[in-house]
Amino acid sequence: MDLLLDVDVIVDICAPRQEFEESSRDAITFCELNAGRVWIYAGSVQTLEYVLFYELKQNYARSDRYPTDRQIKHRTSQLLAEFCRDKQWLAALAGEGNVFMKADPENEQLLTALNRFPDRSIKILTRDKPLLERYPNKAISPEQYLNFIDSQTNVPFIDLKKQQDAIRPALEHNIHSLLHHGQYIMGPEINELETGLGEYLGAKHTITCSSGTDALLLALMAYGIGPGDAVLTSPFTFFATAEVITLLGATPVFVDIDPDSFNIDPEKLEPAVQAVQGKDSSCHPLPAFCWPAITDHRPLTPKGIIAVDLFGLPCDYGRINKIAQKHGLFVIEDAAQSLGAEYQGRKAGALADIGCSSFFPAKPLGCYGDGGAVFTDDDRLAESMRSIRVHGQGDDKYDNDRIGLNARMDSIQAAVLLAKLDLFPQEIELRQQAAQRYAELLAPCSMLSAPCVPQGYKSAFAQYSVLARDSTARQRHQTRLKEQGIPSVVYYPKPLHRQSAFAFLGYNDSDFPVSDNIASRIFSLPMHAYLSRETQETICQCLLAVDSNF
Repeated sequence: MDLLLDVDVIVDICAPRQEFEESSRDAITFCELNAGRVWIYAGSVQTLEYVLFYELKQNYARSDRYPTDRQIKHRTSQLLAEFCRDKQWLAALAGEGNVFMKADPENEQLLTALNRFPDRSIKILTRDKPLLERYPNKAISPEQYLNFIDSQTNVPFIDLKKQQDAIRPALEHNIHSLLHHGQYIMGPEINELETGLGEYLGAKHTITCSSGTDALLLALMAYGIGPGDAVLTSPFTFFATAEVITLLGATPVFVDIDPDSFNIDPEKLEPAVQAVQGKDSSCHPLPAFCWPAITDHRPLTPKGIIAVDLFGLPCDYGRINKIAQKHGLFVIEDAAQSLGAEYQGRKAGALADIGCSSFFPAKPLGCYGDGGAVFTDDDRLAESMRSIRVHGQGDDKYDNDRIGLNARMDSIQAAVLLAKLDLFPQEIELRQQAAQRYAELLAPCSMLSAPCVPQGYKSAFAQYSVLARDSTARQRHQTRLKEQGIPSVVYYPKPLHRQSAFAFLGYNDSDFPVSDNIASRIFSLPMHAYLSRETQETICQCLLAVDSNF
């Protein structure tokens, strides 16, 4: 539960009011310790300054001290600045100003502001008796809150709230600027974001789009992929990676993963290319070509590779790109989880012919909806993808050069990403520290293996995924975590070759044994840039307890 502080509670602490100071301060402290946020309503600033000024003046008079009003005002400003330093400001919105006909306009503003939050996720912390009596579901006293507080562990899997707290002023500034200029599609934020991302990655061209899925589509369409084409990719990834291949009438050819990195295995990649070229499934599993609508009975021609940087770790692009060049194939980097990662000193997203990324909210760099981008150094591909992004548009809005998509990013998502981009390098380093702490804390655990990051690589740690000894061990660890209020997630429990949507490919269940094995044992722990050592210690103690009793 978050707390929205009424003026009287702040004055309790800043004046201080001896009778109430301790309970008010304790309520705020317990809220913060239990992952709650403490808010101050921006519309109360003048009232807060006025009330504290006169409270201090009375305190001085009671102690026979009579500083000037100017001195008291200066002290008021000092106290409020210090108190508000680590609190969150709740902006006053236009709809909260029309309250003058209400019995208590100031309380009405606070109550109206609560409507922005989900039910029961926030209350006004107050000593106002009429407010407490009239709105028991919306207001709570410090003493009531201290009796209510639940000490059970509450660990978010990804803590977007803390990140939002760190960027709130920039976030609100960007969104309000957008509301005033009104360019909601392809506004100035789009060009600013594309420039910033390109500079960060070292990519010549950045084209934002409406989702990570559309980013992959833009890339494949720029290469003219269609029926009769084969695109090689991993079966251990999110559905969209292979979905886009099929949407264009092409055929996904799966290549099993490396057991340590969970990425496409370069050792298996060249045999897969040769198998497609030679139509020989004896050296690598191939689709059964049992759906004429996909292949039109034509032989498949290998055209490209989509390599997926799973969980934030880049693939081995030195080897992948070399194989692709040898056979005349393009390489698309699915960097949906790896922005901020590095391979041999180069940034993820700029490691292949085209890089594609997602800005889904849970990603290391995420917006507040769907969003994506493509990155390339190739002028021709960039021109094609910019056109495809807007219905294949040519030089004129109503002159279309090709069939395209409606795949533009909304300006408001770019505004959110701009607020996050300045903080992003720092957050990547914080993720490195959190991953290192996990590795140290889990080292004594014989039933779990921490993720491997080879020399010359840097993972973005979009997820921190550990391997249990077997599926039974995984279930026991997850059950124990759940009992303690700690979430865990199994990403991709069913590899793509086993998915019903890809049954037409005719793969056997046993064709990709490494993917199947990893899918049966892997699970992910809470991971984000603001994960504290104390929280990680709590998580790892649960895992070690299972390990010792197995």
